[in-house]
Amino acid sequence: MNTQFLTTTRRVGIAVAALLLTSGAAFAKGHQPKHIDFDMTVSAGAKTCLPNARAEVRVVDDGTAQDLFIFAHGLPPKTDFDFFILQVPKSPFGMAWYQADLETDAHGNAFQHVRGIFNVETFTVATGSAPAPVVFNGPFPDASVNPPTNPLQMYHLGLWFNSPADAQKAGCPATVTPFNGEHDAGIQVLNTANFPDDAGPLRQLK
Repeated sequence: MNTQFLTTTRRVGIAVAALLLTSGAAFAKGHQPKHIDFDMTVSAGAKTCLPNARAEVRVVDDGTAQDLFIFAHGLPPKTDFDFFILQVPKSPFGMAWYQADLETDAHGNAFQHVRGIFNVETFTVATGSAPAPVVFNGPFPDASVNPPTNPLQMYHLGLWFNSPADAQKAGCPATVTPFNGEHDAGIQVLNTANFPDDAGPLRQLK
């Protein structure tokens, strides 16, 4: 049997086990866990090159934090992607928060599980400016100080090619963007623009 298939199946099994554990914890407290299900759709810039790209997302609330499960399909095989929480789903994106990497198997499928705060209370804030470490100096170099901002709610999701070269190999534009760990990613592939800018899917989980 295909090794990549076994690896993907094992990852999905781990996700199901984690979901059962969070559900079990909630039942032990005497209530059924809250959860939401929604889709991510192909981004405008990737519709021509990856018309079948999509993802299903489930967020489960155990009362103290949320488990987010993402299952992506229709992507190039054996390719790396970067997953973000966003203020708005498409350009100019607003604030963005790097969450995790996804790697597709030989069939273009990928899975990831992230635990954190993914509900109506997801936000970023900067009560003042402070020095920040400058680590990366590529096409989008690190800022040395942050701008102050009141709390900004962030309810959208986005997925980017980790590399412009991978995007080009898949027939997509080779545009460079800052959406990976070293700030030299490719284009956005999936997002939640199927929801209004001010009412992203995470807002549904109260």
